[in-house]
Amino acid sequence: MNIVLTGSLGHISKPLTKILIEKGHSVTVISSKEERQKEIESLGATAAIGTMEDVDFLTKTFTGADIVYLMEAFGAHRFFDQNFNYLEAINKVANNYKQAVEQSGVNRVIHLSSVGAHTDKGNGMLAFHYNVENTLKELPEDVSIKFMRPVGFYYNMLAFIPTIKKQDAIIQNYGGNKKEPWVSPLDIATVIAEEMEKPFPGRHIRYIASDEISPNEAAKILGEAIGKPDLKWQEIPDEQILQGMLAAGMNTEIAKGLVAMNAGRRNDVLYEDYHKHKPALGKVKLTDFAKEFADVYNQQ
Repeated sequence: MNIVLTGSLGHISKPLTKILIEKGHSVTVISSKEERQKEIESLGATAAIGTMEDVDFLTKTFTGADIVYLMEAFGAHRFFDQNFNYLEAINKVANNYKQAVEQSGVNRVIHLSSVGAHTDKGNGMLAFHYNVENTLKELPEDVSIKFMRPVGFYYNMLAFIPTIKKQDAIIQNYGGNKKEPWVSPLDIATVIAEEMEKPFPGRHIRYIASDEISPNEAAKILGEAIGKPDLKWQEIPDEQILQGMLAAGMNTEIAKGLVAMNAGRRNDVLYEDYHKHKPALGKVKLTDFAKEFADVYNQQ
């Protein structure tokens, strides 16, 4: 098949590209960075250099594709850009995708959404996934869409490193012994590749998770990996962690969105639909990721 991927060579798109090439598919990878072209081509894929803001570029690139894989993301540097309106930016990309899909005639879409996308209430910044899903659902009925809803990514745990180094603790506004799901991008890529080769029955949702583990268990696993077997997970009030984010210079709306998202973990709003449609867990466990976590920890 002829498959077009957004996401450049990110955490998911790069392993997804490799899997699809190995399966014999023709893959085009969209990237906004010209310096990515050689690396994309070295994997056996075609590079399409352009931006998500350019509907004509997207339409041209999507034309002739059997499947397009869509995702929205913004660079980590944007977290500290006070002038960045992430809801507005992502809604614009979603509308560009919708327009390009319709104009290109492609009728099979896989969209990277998220846990929490079942609602726009109580999930903080993840509400944008609810908005994007509903924008794409406005496409004509003959456009089949698979909404992939992964849970929290393991690599987001790398954000714990500063407080571990400074305060010997993981500090968040959620915690405890209640298990919650986490996922590896490698397992996400595997599931997406699998779904691309399955029939496309209208509109379909699939959750993706690798492991289910409590915050306290996570602290123990990560602590042992970095030589701190007594590492603790400390839960603090929402307002306290919000003030810490704002003091560090984080974009106000993003900070509020992150705090509300984690509060949704705490009160289970985030996972209420996940629990109704729990997936089989993937292969990459937290103990596997802990090795990568330790490598990054020791380099900082």
